[in-house]
Amino acid sequence: MPVLANQVVVKVEGDFPQLQDNADVFVGEVEGRSADNLRRYASTAKKQVQQALKALGYYNPIIEWSVAEGEGEDALSELTLTVVPGEPVRIASREVVIEGPASDDGGFLGAIPESPAEGDVLNHGQYSSLRQSIQNRARVLGYFDGEFVTRKLEVDPEKRTANIVIRFRSGERYRLGEVSFAEGHGFENDLLERFVTFAPGQPFHADEIARLSRDLSNSGYFSGVDIDASPGSAENRVIPVTINLRTRPPRSVAAGVGFSTDVGPRLRGNWREHWINPMGHRRGAETELSGPRQSLSTWYELPLDPPMTDSIRLSAGYQREDIEDVESERLTFGQQWQHQLDSEWMQVASLRWEGERFRIGDGEEDTSSLLLPGLGYSKLHANSPLDPSRGYRVQFDVTGAHREVLSDADILHVSFLVRGLYTLANKHRFLARFQMGGVATNRFDDVPPSLRFFAGGDQSVRGYGYETLSPEDEDGVAVGGRYLMVGSVEYQYEFIQNWRVAAFVDRGNAVDDLLDPLATGAGMGIRWVSPVGPLRLDIAKGLDDEFGGDWRIHFSMGPEL
Repeated sequence: MPVLANQVVVKVEGDFPQLQDNADVFVGEVEGRSADNLRRYASTAKKQVQQALKALGYYNPIIEWSVAEGEGEDALSELTLTVVPGEPVRIASREVVIEGPASDDGGFLGAIPESPAEGDVLNHGQYSSLRQSIQNRARVLGYFDGEFVTRKLEVDPEKRTANIVIRFRSGERYRLGEVSFAEGHGFENDLLERFVTFAPGQPFHADEIARLSRDLSNSGYFSGVDIDASPGSAENRVIPVTINLRTRPPRSVAAGVGFSTDVGPRLRGNWREHWINPMGHRRGAETELSGPRQSLSTWYELPLDPPMTDSIRLSAGYQREDIEDVESERLTFGQQWQHQLDSEWMQVASLRWEGERFRIGDGEEDTSSLLLPGLGYSKLHANSPLDPSRGYRVQFDVTGAHREVLSDADILHVSFLVRGLYTLANKHRFLARFQMGGVATNRFDDVPPSLRFFAGGDQSVRGYGYETLSPEDEDGVAVGGRYLMVGSVEYQYEFIQNWRVAAFVDRGNAVDDLLDPLATGAGMGIRWVSPVGPLRLDIAKGLDDEFGGDWRIHFSMGPEL
């Protein structure tokens, strides 16, 4: 059986990796040829190499070829082409003229590529991309009648110069018309119209149509969204927008099993009604069961304007915890008004009542009843929802209670969190986290455990047990602190796709005085970016024995921002 291997070798002299790669692609694989056949094939291979170099601006290469006959019964002959690229053709002049209304449109002009520019080596691919970019931008911005008046690339191989002349006449820009929804979706038109962020008569932009499609798809109401905004249906350059919606099944149930070293194995269940009436109201219930924590909550949500970001949610919940020295049972009722500001910050105004029964250490059982108005601001910026390479999260929350307003204590509770992520060269990831909180009160003993601060664990200071970092009473019982300060820096290196090794240092504590000492933990870990999100396995050493620092294994999952 004959041995098959590529019998044509191209050698481009000098440091020209692009030319080498292009020549190899143009020539391709040549197999099963005799020496005489390769000699006859040499002229074809030479033309292929010339075309490959010409595409990248080298019009006058010197190409020599030779055939080496194979020795032995199974040896293959080989055709070698030696290429001296010569001097390239360069762009001597570039004239790109946009005529018509688009000549005053910054959104159009700003998207025209700067390459190829005067002095650049001619690249036919860049020239084609320049033409295609102009045409694509015209379609995105609604210049559907646009056409090239002139598009010329004049090359003088002898002088090694090229001249680009492109004239594009845009024509009038089309506009968006009325939006209509085909019948059968089952929702009030008033709700659906709140998803539309553009007004009739607004200049066409494909991003507006894409955004509308994305918002409707992400609403949770529909299994399919089809939008017809074809310029072929325009009248007087006004494009009607017709939307067909396929409503999703109203209910879904989900269950899952998880594990983290903070709470051990846990079971989660979720029941949701994605819509319960034509106004788009929703409701659902969630439960979590683990050794130290059991919870059940239910909610009812009303969409506002715009429904993509704004809503009112009514909720109720029960939670029982038995963690370290603290046992508690908490019942909550409340509401949240969520509103996205023009600056893209998310604002959440809330009012909730919390009734808590708790015991700290071997102390007596105590109770707390608080009416807690609150206000929170958050912003998440990431270039990918599942596994971003850069981004940040900022969150600030403040809640309070007063004895004169249905509460057992005077409390002001503040928390602040910031996370950052940046990646260099696609493999080197740097993460930072800082969290701070404080509670002001005239009697700390009246503050329930849920509003005190504890540190330590997977998401806090690694190398210490979950919520073991805290001020202690005279019996050595962790009672929770007035303040929280936690910081972390982490470096990750991706050694295989979706697998990373990590090194980190955490520092922080829950304290009663901001000058109290902090605990430090350090370690290494491994990260796997699974289809459902990153999984983290860490080995950490708590460096402060007086705080209970020791070797610990931490396992957790969830987004890094």
